[in-house]
Amino acid sequence: MMEYIGATGQPVTFNPVPVEDNIDFHFILSFAIDADPSAKPQNGKFSPYWADTLTPQSVAAIKERHPNVKALASLSGWSLGDEVLRWYNPENPQLWINNAFTSLTSLAKEYHLDGIDIDYENFPRNNASFAYCIGELITLLKNQSVISVATIAPFHTTVLPYIELFNKYGDLIDYVNHQFYTDKVRSPKGYLAAFQLRATQFDKDKLLPSYEVNGRGIQGDAFFDALNLLEANGFDVNGVMIFSADASSSNNYYYERTSQAFLTNSTSV
Repeated sequence: MMEYIGATGQPVTFNPVPVEDNIDFHFILSFAIDADPSAKPQNGKFSPYWADTLTPQSVAAIKERHPNVKALASLSGWSLGDEVLRWYNPENPQLWINNAFTSLTSLAKEYHLDGIDIDYENFPRNNASFAYCIGELITLLKNQSVISVATIAPFHTTVLPYIELFNKYGDLIDYVNHQFYTDKVRSPKGYLAAFQLRATQFDKDKLLPSYEVNGRGIQGDAFFDALNLLEANGFDVNGVMIFSADASSSNNYYYERTSQAFLTNSTSV
């Protein structure tokens, strides 16, 4: 399970989120951003901007209560306040990598993190450095045992930079949290077609179906019909990504509960 949490600024906490003990459950803290509070880039120096109720103590507590829980920091996201965030080509890529390694190592120690999720969502036309900088950052973090998990979160208009990243560093990327709710499909058959396409662009066994609570794309139990259709067409459903816990509190975490029940009963898990 992949569960984004903390992006809306609501005082969300880990405790109400249902966690099945026989499933690898990843909370993705949203977001760590390479910017100051006015959204000015800081050349690789990441700071936490997730809900301040998600404290280091609460991360340690949920991991102690559920040893199957891991915590990841998602990098960037769409915006900081009203300011849209963008990948920028650092003047000195190696300095950016070094700064990012140092700042994320500090964050990982402070917040008991196990990994990072890459969620840059806007790119310049001349994107010359994203795959190299992010790929080398992941390499360094894993080689130094700072993290054990790395995921990426492309969506329909950002696929190309992520394909380049995955083609060059795919061995170091554990899961692809593709944002299928941006693919504008609302039926199980449409979802299957979208999944088939993304499976040709990324490793089908690392690709996770995703759902946005009270949001875009396929909604309601049609999502679980889509999961069954994926399995009927030969795909292993190796996990589910949900955005986000912030919204799920309104429905008593129905999609988290049902997704974990599906994964527990799935023949592919």
